[in-house]
Amino acid sequence: MTRRSPIAGAVVVLGAASLVLAACGGSTSGDSSSAAPASSSAAPSSSSAEPAPSTDCQNSQLKIGTLLPATGSLAYLGPPEYAGVDLAVSEIDAAGGVLGQPVVNEYGDSGDTETDIASQTVDSHLSKGVQVIIGAASSGVTFTVIDKITSNGVLQISPANTAPSLTDYPDNGLYFRTAPSDSLQGAVQAALAIDAGFSDGATIARKDPYGEGLQNAFVADFEAGGGTITTSLTYDPTAATFDAEIAEIAAGNPQFVQVVGFDESVKLLQEMIKQGIGPQDVQIYLADGNLSTTAFKDFPKDTMTGTIGTVPTGDPSVDIEAFNAKLLGQDPDLTDFAYGAQAYDATILVAIAAEYAGCADGTAIAAAMPMVANADAGGEACGTYADCVAIIQAGGQPNYDGVTGPLDFNEYGDPKAATIDVVQYLTNTKFESIEVVGPVEVPVP
Repeated sequence: MTRRSPIAGAVVVLGAASLVLAACGGSTSGDSSSAAPASSSAAPSSSSAEPAPSTDCQNSQLKIGTLLPATGSLAYLGPPEYAGVDLAVSEIDAAGGVLGQPVVNEYGDSGDTETDIASQTVDSHLSKGVQVIIGAASSGVTFTVIDKITSNGVLQISPANTAPSLTDYPDNGLYFRTAPSDSLQGAVQAALAIDAGFSDGATIARKDPYGEGLQNAFVADFEAGGGTITTSLTYDPTAATFDAEIAEIAAGNPQFVQVVGFDESVKLLQEMIKQGIGPQDVQIYLADGNLSTTAFKDFPKDTMTGTIGTVPTGDPSVDIEAFNAKLLGQDPDLTDFAYGAQAYDATILVAIAAEYAGCADGTAIAAAMPMVANADAGGEACGTYADCVAIIQAGGQPNYDGVTGPLDFNEYGDPKAATIDVVQYLTNTKFESIEVVGPVEVPVP
């Protein structure tokens, strides 16, 4: 059952800045999740109610293409993200579409960094004239295609990229994300470990922008809080075994281990169990990339009980369980819901921006994004696509507040604030929300 966070009011030092983590109660996640580069400020916030100029507009029908994981190491994240996009498109079309026309929704698989699927999918989308690509989920995958996407004047918006290194990547103002940088998730995990009374621990992460970014943020904040990292390792996710890495961690006798990875985390945890530092021996902290209700189902009974995980989630004021029920209406087979809300909000946002800009060009949509998302742009608050469009049609400027929160963007196209759900495994296949941290400001790396 969700409770008030014991880390409420804890201060986590982030470089020269400090972040006060305040927590409030939220919904439980039951047996499911409760829930790459980016210098992407499209345009400075504006108080003007006038949409961006569209005299040179080339597109009057919004065409989006998904770049989400149907295959590969993050495939379990694909279904809720696809469902989020599909739910948004159905609601947009039910409200009259964008610029008077239905949205074209082109399906696309991102695969992972071990394949060329993402590049092939992007080529296909570009050949079909999409103006917006929603994805990728993996920060590493985004880094392989972002230049190709943005150099073609196409807007890319990810529901799940969290690598801090994406924040200031040069992207022509055409990259946004509705998931927060892991500078926040790292701070939350560090505060959890410090609050639990741990003075030393180890961390192991996949060697890619996501794994290294979250690990670095966590280590910096844990050490700033007075803790000691006994071992900090990265690994090749395609390695045949992880016995040497786990042996090195075990030699340090850590009080806890942070594990940052994707589906290879199953094999890694199996080796940790074998060497006596598994979930029943030391506290394990998982993250959004390996938090799953299905991945550990074949472990010995209750092996995962007590394991802690973190994942970006929706605003605590939103009934996330009701939203997840709507996702189930799109895909009745869903067992995990992580990033479904972020995918939904990303799709709704680009549709509102296109409607407000009066043009479906990627550059026009990007220019309008801060104007329809940021409270300081002076718009009128709205929580659905239909309500936001009604404001536009009445000559006003909307300010969309989504399932994941207010969705204001900073100058890099990152969320200014976000919420992290802290969950605990009850069994190998079930976890529940125990703390909701936020909304709090997302530190800029």
